[in-house]
Amino acid sequence: MSTIQSPTLTADEYAEKLFQSSVAFVDVVAAYLGDRLGWYRALASGGPATAEELVARAGGSARYAREWLEQQTISGVLSVEPDGRFRLGSGPAEVLTDEQSLAYLAPLARMLGAAAAQLPALVEAYRTGGGVSWEQFGPDMRESQADMNRPWYEHKLPEVLAGQSEIHSVLGRPGARVADVGCGGGWSSVAIARAYPGARVDGHDVDAPSVELARSNATAAGLADRVTFHHSGAQALDTAAYDAIFAFECLHDMADPVGTLREMRRALKPDGVIVIMDEAVAERFGDSTDDLERIMYGFSLMICLPDGLSTKPSAGTGTVMRPETLRAYARQAGFTDVTVLPTGEFGLWRFYRLIP
Repeated sequence: MSTIQSPTLTADEYAEKLFQSSVAFVDVVAAYLGDRLGWYRALASGGPATAEELVARAGGSARYAREWLEQQTISGVLSVEPDGRFRLGSGPAEVLTDEQSLAYLAPLARMLGAAAAQLPALVEAYRTGGGVSWEQFGPDMRESQADMNRPWYEHKLPEVLAGQSEIHSVLGRPGARVADVGCGGGWSSVAIARAYPGARVDGHDVDAPSVELARSNATAAGLADRVTFHHSGAQALDTAAYDAIFAFECLHDMADPVGTLREMRRALKPDGVIVIMDEAVAERFGDSTDDLERIMYGFSLMICLPDGLSTKPSAGTGTVMRPETLRAYARQAGFTDVTVLPTGEFGLWRFYRLIP
């Protein structure tokens, strides 16, 4: 039962709320432009600049750059030096340009921009019950998800796994075989392989460009000899072959989550472990109306539910996959139990262990 109380906003109050949301939307669009044009990076690396100096460094039109610089200053992202040059401070620079920082959120603007570009297709999907596929959302979507998750996988995932004694022990077995289902850009696979030098990791994803991106990332990390990526789903996993199987932030997108879990269970060794990382939404609808819950519904409205419904038949899960929904899927797939791992705060996500 929902605990949400019906709002009593007046017309003026809601008009102000929507206006403020529209101002925030403008900031997101401006962040997308600055990220895609390389203007934030040019300011971060080269220091304060006029519009003409900025485009000399990074390209673009000086007239557009001047408007963007002024808007970013009015919005509090930039400041103006006494000589009229625009400066990007260290805090915003970290959020907008530091790909290794846990605060790196430029990809979020890129992700929302990719969703906004598909608004006509989303309207049609909402009318007909169809979908908008990951392929339709395009490179901005797949690359932004990989880029936003990367710092958490590289800097925090090894710590999380090491803190779970049984999982850590399994991953530390000599020659351990690990499967990463729905691996996307492959940073989770790379992080596991780097943390456990004796392990071999097979990443699987149904999106061909993501697989190519993952292969490139593994090669750049010097791990292509132990991390292999496959353009396939969980049905391609070898039977009873894996010590550990993971699915990071992807199960809720799948048209057939029960079938995927069933295939993961089939592929697991008798003494292996299966871990699902998915969104840390509230236990029940109405338990929370905080910003985390709001952004999760935003992802679901614009990205994950349309992607899931682009394949038929579909469970139509959406981003807001509550723990009981996952438990129900797991029971249908033959698992006996699902436990929430005590990992502490890990970005927007929660870790589950599935018990065969």
